[in-house]
Amino acid sequence: MELNMFKSITKIIKAALLMTSFGFIASDAFCSGTITGSIDTDLQKYTGNAVVYLMNVKGPVVPQHKSIDQENLTFIPKVTTIPVGSTIGFTNNDKIYHNIHSVSAAKQFNLDTYDPRPKSVTFDKPGVVHLLCNVHSEMSGWVVVTENQYAAVTEHDGKFTIPNVPAGTYEITAWSEMLKPQGRTMVTVADGATAPVVIKLAQ
Repeated sequence: MELNMFKSITKIIKAALLMTSFGFIASDAFCSGTITGSIDTDLQKYTGNAVVYLMNVKGPVVPQHKSIDQENLTFIPKVTTIPVGSTIGFTNNDKIYHNIHSVSAAKQFNLDTYDPRPKSVTFDKPGVVHLLCNVHSEMSGWVVVTENQYAAVTEHDGKFTIPNVPAGTYEITAWSEMLKPQGRTMVTVADGATAPVVIKLAQ
């Protein structure tokens, strides 16, 4: 009788410990916050279309699917950021022939586009990919492929938001067509909180 009671108590204790452990794991898994910030530079006309991203974030990468249009002889948007393994669908909305190609180290490809049906490209290596058109030399666009999904393209005023960032301390940096990061910037994200940050860029 006592032996059976002891076994029952042991099972209850084990179950309680298991549930407590699961609770800690689940809590850690869903601890996240938001990063908001801006670009600080003397060249205000270049604050937009910069890509701000976190480095060395642990955890699985979540691929995305985004679109880039060709319209009025322009890539729209001009700058796109995606995590590695993501796919972009390219669509020609002009009534003329276009070409999309890149010779960048992160991704080399060549597409002919005329009809409005999108043509997809998967970006399987981190890095900066320069988009060009053989037919129209004035067309230029960028795809910044990051190691994780914690990245954002700045608005025209240099502001940005990166949501759902796991709690922790990270190095945050930026890519810009015209500017370069100045020094090293760190940011600490707390669960349920918003972390402000300013990134300095210069030529």
